[in-house]
Amino acid sequence: MPTPKKGARLGGSASNQKKILSNLAASLFEHGAIKTTDAKAKTLRPFAEKLITKAKDGSVAARRQVLAELPQKDVVAYLFNELAPKFENRQGGYTRIIKLENRAGDNAPMSQISLVLEETVSAEATRATRAAASKKAAEESAEESEVKTENVEVNAEDTAADPAEPAEGDVSAEAPAQEGSVAEAEAEAKAEETEDK
Repeated sequence: MPTPKKGARLGGSASNQKKILSNLAASLFEHGAIKTTDAKAKTLRPFAEKLITKAKDGSVAARRQVLAELPQKDVVAYLFNELAPKFENRQGGYTRIIKLENRAGDNAPMSQISLVLEETVSAEATRATRAAASKKAAEESAEESEVKTENVEVNAEDTAADPAEPAEGDVSAEAPAQEGSVAEAEAEAKAEETEDK
């Protein structure tokens, strides 16, 4: 016997499930987010995303197909005129499911399904920005270490000119400070590289 893959049916009959999904999708499009059970949210997600994909097409045929699934004309008009342009640059993943606490009465697992309306930023752009920032920080730390190295060399020359004072103490006191700052700069550079990955 084949393994069933459809999952549980909502509401008992097929026609009842269709009405439940239609009403849930209409509420989702109207309010932007709804709170429902896990099973209903997981079943609603592909249903709503297919409707949004059809709405992005914008043709009369697509509008009629969506009207066959959602009989609320005002919600369909809002979907085509307002929501579809917001998802123009997104190729999928129009909804997000967030787990909530179980329902108080029957301890049913609850979720919030919401539309993802914020602008998407390509990962490449953020990576490029991070890489540029890390290079800039590395250059600044390299410049700081060069300045400190020059200061140490100048101090070493000054102490070498005065033989009465011990030259080794001054240079050795400044050398660990320089090594510490270089080590700190390298640690910061490594931390930025790991953040980029």
